[in-house]
Amino acid sequence: MPSNEHHKWLKKRDFPAVQGAMLHRDRDVDMLVIKYKERDEHGRLPHHWLAAKAQTYTHVLADVGVISIDLNPEALITRDNDGETPIDIARRSGACAEIIGLLSLTPEEADSLGSKGMFRLYAPVVYWRDEMGLWIMSRSYADCHKWINEHDDELVREVLKYRNSDLLQQLAGNSQEYSESLVFLALRMIHRHPLALKATNSQGYTPLQLAEHPQFNACSEIRKVLRFTPKYISRTPYL
Repeated sequence: MPSNEHHKWLKKRDFPAVQGAMLHRDRDVDMLVIKYKERDEHGRLPHHWLAAKAQTYTHVLADVGVISIDLNPEALITRDNDGETPIDIARRSGACAEIIGLLSLTPEEADSLGSKGMFRLYAPVVYWRDEMGLWIMSRSYADCHKWINEHDDELVREVLKYRNSDLLQQLAGNSQEYSESLVFLALRMIHRHPLALKATNSQGYTPLQLAEHPQFNACSEIRKVLRFTPKYISRTPYL
């Protein structure tokens, strides 16, 4: 059977292309399931190639790994033409510890954990970025503050950096109603990752430009915060 595009992307370590196809708003999940059950000329599923090319950990790689298992848990015990499962290949090729752990699951364990459980264990940055995004959209700022208080700054910074700092952009687009908790959250976010103020979304907008856009029309207090520069934030002691 010829390779599909996911086989080809994974062979090239083009994990962002795979992630883009997996998360595209117009994706066909049923077709993705089919693609992740297709074998190539070596009898390999996409999972085998992911295992072979996963030496260097990235958050995108972890995201792709979890989604691929969720699409086809039986791939964990599927052997290629050489009799190797994905975990056999991962161990032989020196895959990173996170992918080794993920591919060491049994199909039953993967089903039991579900995608959410696998994300939390093996792709925590992706997991917590999604949780924070939901809290921001629902204006559950107390949950955001609680999470920041309970986790180390390294993880918090990685979550705030993920997907080109889109959490600050999401906050900018959901800040119409002023509250002290909202403004304090914005300050905590940019203090931990000042460069998020200059990051742009897929349309080229910075957080400030989103906040000022008529479609979002953020409150004036958030606009003031988003007018700070990374240099100013880096020089200002955290309150």
